[in-house]
Amino acid sequence: MMSDTPPNSLLVVIAAPSGAGKTTLVHELLTNRPGLVRAVTCTTRPPRNSERDGVDYYFFSPAEFERRLAAGEFIENATVYGYSYGVLRSELLGKLRQGLDVLLNVDVQGSATIRAKALADPELGRALVMVFLTPPSLAVLEQRLRHRATDAEEVIARRLGVARQEVEQWVNFDYLLVSGTIPEDLRRAGIILDAEKMRRSRAVLPAGF
Repeated sequence: MMSDTPPNSLLVVIAAPSGAGKTTLVHELLTNRPGLVRAVTCTTRPPRNSERDGVDYYFFSPAEFERRLAAGEFIENATVYGYSYGVLRSELLGKLRQGLDVLLNVDVQGSATIRAKALADPELGRALVMVFLTPPSLAVLEQRLRHRATDAEEVIARRLGVARQEVEQWVNFDYLLVSGTIPEDLRRAGIILDAEKMRRSRAVLPAGF
C-alpha cells in the first residue's frame, strides 16, 4: 500500500551520457548524504574477489533470474556481456519503507523503463525523482573522454554520437544538472533532493500543530 512508504522517502534516478561524471557524483552523494543508499542490483555473473552477496550484488543462478523475470519482479533488467542484471521492485520498496532514500545509477535507456514502471506503481511513483546529468557541451565531454585515456578513437567517436542522442532525452527527467566541478555537482544535487523532501506532497508537518 502507498502508506507503507514514509511520504518523504525518495527514489532517486540519476542518468547521464558516458563520461559525464555520473559515477563520481553517485559516489559523492552516497558518501556525503546520510540516509541515502544505493539499490543493490541482481546479477547472474559470478562474484569477483571480495564481493559479497546482498552487499555488492544479489548473485542469482540463471534459472532463478529467469523465474523472477517471468514473475515480473524486476523494475529494470538488461543483459551485458552474456550476464543478466536487474533491479528488484522489492529491493527498492524494502529500503524506501525503512525511511531511506534509494539511489539508482542507470543508463539513459534504463531510466526510461524505470520511469514507466515506477509511474504505474503508486508507491514507487510518489517517491520517484529523476535527474539528468550532462556536461556543459559535447566539446567538454570529448575532453573528459580523452582525459580518461582508456578508449580508442573510434570508441570515443561512437560514445559522442550516442551522447548526442541521449542528451535529447533530458526532457523526460525532472531535473537537468549541468556538470561543473565535483563540489558544485554535489551541492546542486543535494539542493534538488532537499527541495524534493520539502515538496508539499511529501512534507510532514511537525507534531504540535
